[in-house]
Amino acid sequence: MKKSIKSKSQIYLNSVVISWFSVAVVSQIIFATYVILFYGKATLSGHSEYWNKILPHGYVNGEVIGNLVVGLHLFLAAVIIVGGPLQLITKIRNRFRKFHRWNGRIFIFTAYVLSITGLTMVWGRGAVGGLAQHISISINAILIIIAATMTIFFAVRRNIKIHSSWAIRLYLLVNGVWFFRVGLFFWLFVNNGPYGYDPKTFQGPFLTFLSISQYSIPLILFELYLFAKRKNIAILNYSASFILFLFILIIAIGSYSISTSLWFPMMAE
Repeated sequence: MKKSIKSKSQIYLNSVVISWFSVAVVSQIIFATYVILFYGKATLSGHSEYWNKILPHGYVNGEVIGNLVVGLHLFLAAVIIVGGPLQLITKIRNRFRKFHRWNGRIFIFTAYVLSITGLTMVWGRGAVGGLAQHISISINAILIIIAATMTIFFAVRRNIKIHSSWAIRLYLLVNGVWFFRVGLFFWLFVNNGPYGYDPKTFQGPFLTFLSISQYSIPLILFELYLFAKRKNIAILNYSASFILFLFILIIAIGSYSISTSLWFPMMAE
């Protein structure tokens, strides 16, 4: 049986998706390294109060359980950022199936714990921003739980195609925090400073939009990719590729901005 020959538009679309994934992974590795070095170094040196430089209410003197929840959330965030991309690389998935299964179990378990600890932090400890942002973060957490459950469900049923789609949705959702930060610093970069929100209260229309966009836009773009791939119409493939390319530019500029102004300097402290 001969393999189907991909059209130029299909090849272009796949190339753009691979480029997006590559840019995202590099940015996420820098983010994970920053989390480990900054928060880990502060904890090991006995200065957990340094968490509050970046994460208001992250450390509260005397609240042992609450501090442990925040610490666990930060540690698992770094774990899932590193482990997530490994689940999506086809060569690793096909050649190291046992690793894929165990890494997947760890990834999904971590996703559940991150969602629960995230909800605890927002509604129990308090977080920056207004009610709209807190609700949006909670929706993201609930969607993570749903995506994780669906990923398990279709893996058990051996429906690999649908399982893989839900695994990608889960990967996009658990990176909502990363999307938010990169999107914010892209906005700061292009506007040369805060615009559309109050930096003191961390509230405003843009932040409300961004808090919803951190999970909705990646999911919409993924569904657009699936639709274009399923229909396989040249104009649709090229249109989807162009939209995804714009998203690559946003991620690249935002990653550069936050890396040079926050992540790298905080790692060096």
